[in-house]
Amino acid sequence: MKIKIKKEDQVLILSGNHKGTKGIVKIVFPKKEKAIISGINIVKRHTKSGVKNPKGGIIEKESPIHLSNLKKIENKS
Repeated sequence: MKIKIKKEDQVLILSGNHKGTKGIVKIVFPKKEKAIISGINIVKRHTKSGVKNPKGGIIEKESPIHLSNLKKIENKS
């Protein structure tokens, strides 16, 4: 599959919990055929205390979405 979605493209989510929302691509993983969209598909990760985070706790981060669930939107300017 040829990847047509690149970093900083505006995309529309076609399926899943965020169906119909628009976002901007932050990172593309071509081998996994996934992309991270800013502010969409946020998951909570429970972490232990360590050097980087001495208290531990719950961290929210963006999870990748498969490219088949994304559609590139053309900017009409």
